[in-house]
Amino acid sequence: MTMNKLIFAAAMALAAASSAQAAAIRGLANTGASAGLIDNNYQLNGKSSFVTANDAAFPFPHWSANSALSRWIMPTALQGESFNHTSPGTYTWHLGFDLSGFDVASAAFSGRFAADNTATAYLNGHAIGLTSGFGENDWRQLSANNFFVAGVNSLDFVVTNYAYGAGNPTGLRVEFSTSHVTAVPEPEAFAMLLAGLLLVGAAARRRQS
Repeated sequence: MTMNKLIFAAAMALAAASSAQAAAIRGLANTGASAGLIDNNYQLNGKSSFVTANDAAFPFPHWSANSALSRWIMPTALQGESFNHTSPGTYTWHLGFDLSGFDVASAAFSGRFAADNTATAYLNGHAIGLTSGFGENDWRQLSANNFFVAGVNSLDFVVTNYAYGAGNPTGLRVEFSTSHVTAVPEPEAFAMLLAGLLLVGAAARRRQS
């Protein structure tokens, strides 16, 4: 490869590295986004979650109405099933996503979530959001621009369901609005860039001598 070609290739590598476009974070799925009554993205006790199907049945209209963007998920296939008759219950929904090959310092997402009765969201063990209800006006902000790690990340929603004598349904709803992360340039790009810069420096020194 001639010097001019090497310099040109290095310049192209530099341009590619400096203008890397942010991409959406793969794996951040809204609850109930997939068709059907099973949500395979969110795991409860290591098992897939069930999706509410009928907005005309209990616990609707107490819960915010499902939409094309997201739906409520729950522990069982029986919509509106009651739990926690005598003592509160804790339900941890888990969503995993992989940032291998990406610059975790550039990662961020935003959205909203709701839960029956309340929930705290944790990104890799760090609290990033808290809900206080489940109706149309009870959405809470969900966002993060730190606490990301290289490789597999864990987003967990720890839901507390209150105890009622007659029982109490429980569920979770999550809806992402934005996310972005930048890919880490390949090592070959940096190697080509360094080689090109060295040759440019050598050529400049020869011209001055």
